[in-house]
Amino acid sequence: MSKFGVLVMGPAGAGKTTFCTALIQHLQTVRRSCFYVNLDPAAESFAYTPDLDIRDLISLDDVMEEMSLGPNGGLIFCFEFLLQNLDFLHTAIEPLSEEYLIIFDLPGQIELYTHIPLLPELIKFLSRQGAMGINLCATYLLEATFVVDKAKFFAGTLSAMSAMVMMELPHVNIMSKMDLIQGRISNTQMKKFVDPDSNLMDDEDTERNALTMEDAFDPSDPTEVDQVMSGGSFKKLNRAVARLIDDFSMVSFLKLDVNDEESVSDILSYIDNAIQYHEAQEPREPKEFDNDEPVWEND
Repeated sequence: MSKFGVLVMGPAGAGKTTFCTALIQHLQTVRRSCFYVNLDPAAESFAYTPDLDIRDLISLDDVMEEMSLGPNGGLIFCFEFLLQNLDFLHTAIEPLSEEYLIIFDLPGQIELYTHIPLLPELIKFLSRQGAMGINLCATYLLEATFVVDKAKFFAGTLSAMSAMVMMELPHVNIMSKMDLIQGRISNTQMKKFVDPDSNLMDDEDTERNALTMEDAFDPSDPTEVDQVMSGGSFKKLNRAVARLIDDFSMVSFLKLDVNDEESVSDILSYIDNAIQYHEAQEPREPKEFDNDEPVWEND
């Protein structure tokens, strides 16, 4: 029996849990079943109570207190503990039928998506090649307000590309919180962010004060440290990052406004296509009419 799921990833503050809430609301509206899994041991509140919550297994607060770890080290410890106790997931998810969409709400620690090999191990267990046999896709959320600062946008886009390479899953990149930038950027300019255009870095409006290569800079002088983020070397680095993204040509974004039902529906359709949800659904039997029901004849 097939199972279907989506991983909701992205940096802290990108709106992952808010997206999960909007997705659950939409699924309820269209009468589809879902199973909500919280995998963030530091989460505090939810609009919908998770059907399965990692905090019932281990919580970040307990780890930080008992192990004397910081938030980053504690979160990594939580995931290592989860990988040692995968029955926690297996017992809850195994009975689910193919009608369910399993939503995995992940934490915002960027290292999990870029270079620490914990999530790939979890995906190996959850995916079709693993014990759970779930048709998975990954969604990566990036906050739309990043477009105000092009350097920040391309850094976020690079993290999305890194996650795509590391997870090795069908991938849907989402630009969240579109309602926050309405009226601040034209549709023409927005297209260059939705399908990232490296030529954006040739513009001089990155909201940083550009310096020429000839400008003197003394890194030992604390009064000049801020100039590192606006000097010629910084601009060259940003252009190199933008060209790298352009060369791979892997990342493009779907726009999301959680207050717009049609926007959420469009995102769900991309997810369904990625996991081949509709192809696995059995056709429904046509409705059988009772013989006692009247038959209307044409005059």
